[in-house]
Amino acid sequence: MKIYFQILFLSSLIINCSSTDSGIGDPVETKPPVENNYSNVDYYLTKADQSELFQLHENSLLKYSSNINFSIQVNSNITYQEMDGFGFALTGGSALHINNMGTSQRAELLNELFDTKRAGISYLRISVGASDLDIEPFSYDDLPIGQTEDLNLNHFSIAKDQEHLIPILKEILAINPNIKILSSPWSAPSWMKTSNSTIGGSLMPEYYSVYANYFVKYIKAYEAEGIPIDAITVQNEPHHDSNNPSMRMEANEMANFVKNHLGPVFVAENIQTKIIVWDHNADNVDYPISIFNDADANKYIDGSAFHLYGGTIDNLNTVHNAHPNKNLYFTEQWVGVNSDFDDNLKWHTRELIIGATRNWCKNVLEWNLVSNSQLKPHTPGGCTQCLGGLTIDGNTEKKNVGYYIIAHASKFVRPGSKRIASNYSTDLPNVAFKTPTGQIVVIVLNNTSVDISFNILGTDEQITASLSSGAVATYVWD
Repeated sequence: MKIYFQILFLSSLIINCSSTDSGIGDPVETKPPVENNYSNVDYYLTKADQSELFQLHENSLLKYSSNINFSIQVNSNITYQEMDGFGFALTGGSALHINNMGTSQRAELLNELFDTKRAGISYLRISVGASDLDIEPFSYDDLPIGQTEDLNLNHFSIAKDQEHLIPILKEILAINPNIKILSSPWSAPSWMKTSNSTIGGSLMPEYYSVYANYFVKYIKAYEAEGIPIDAITVQNEPHHDSNNPSMRMEANEMANFVKNHLGPVFVAENIQTKIIVWDHNADNVDYPISIFNDADANKYIDGSAFHLYGGTIDNLNTVHNAHPNKNLYFTEQWVGVNSDFDDNLKWHTRELIIGATRNWCKNVLEWNLVSNSQLKPHTPGGCTQCLGGLTIDGNTEKKNVGYYIIAHASKFVRPGSKRIASNYSTDLPNVAFKTPTGQIVVIVLNNTSVDISFNILGTDEQITASLSSGAVATYVWD
């Protein structure tokens, strides 16, 4: 009997202990809930090896906790220029390839490119007359054989643009009615020039007023088609006069043309289109500054535009400091067909998407939107190596590096966004924006040959992230 009660007593102890551990009986200490260490910040990633191309990653970034990583410090209370948008040149050749697609394929492509919920391209550059990526050079007032001038512009016609370019622009405007369009002439009509050719030569002074009226007729003709021209540059690459088409224009000539002809006729005709000067490389900042220094020209001019085939992108800061009330634009940079994806992704993101915007540019445009696999069309003497953001053959399209470079900004940095402060690093070049809806957007490049972990601080949710060598990411805080 004694053994029986001992067994019963031990069993009771076991049962009581077991009951307490399982939550029955007296309460015991429970484990705290596991903390969620992941943020709500999404990001889009493009890797140098193309294993990920503008790939969305959701809720996969760690919340920041103290570490020894480099930190990108964002400050949305310090603001800089307001952005107009990101995009491409829509050349005559680009429009031809898109317009020749089947109706459904074209609609899908244009929605993918211009719908604000997709890539959201928000800015386009087109040519006044032909660029070198048209089938042939032309102006809107080419004369019949035997006629030497057309002072009243009686032969003026945009009929060639109505074949492909204007129909595509109308489809784009139906998708995004707010897209901004900048127009640039590669050349005046040959009969106005000292060369009497599409190539080189200068605008003869006796035709300055006629050429100013040529711009007015162009803007009004496009307006009649329902296509507003937000801005014009006076001359594409005025110091590159061997292209086809092309035209030489010195700074004093451009100033004279603007202050005595183009500006006054825009005012007289109530033309609201902005006038932008230079539109060439960053190695010659004296050209636009000298025009801004002319008070009579200055009052008609919105700003200056740049390419980066020469000079360094930080030269643009010199122009801003000289005339901070004048806007800066980045209007062209091409990708060569035989260059590498990773090299272009790194260089264009660092120098243009990040570099140009950190140096006051209101837009960034790549050259050009579309080519085919033969890199055609182009004029005789035009660019034979310019790779489009997309390659289109018939109804088949392939996205190239230029598409991803622009998409990393255009999808998120909507027009009206403002650049905000962030500290720069040569290893991790970056730029930050605040959108009109209050989102914070930070674009970061790993500019090194090794993988890097880093932090982004100063936002509502501070994060720790990592990028492989040469990768680009866009981080978005809603």
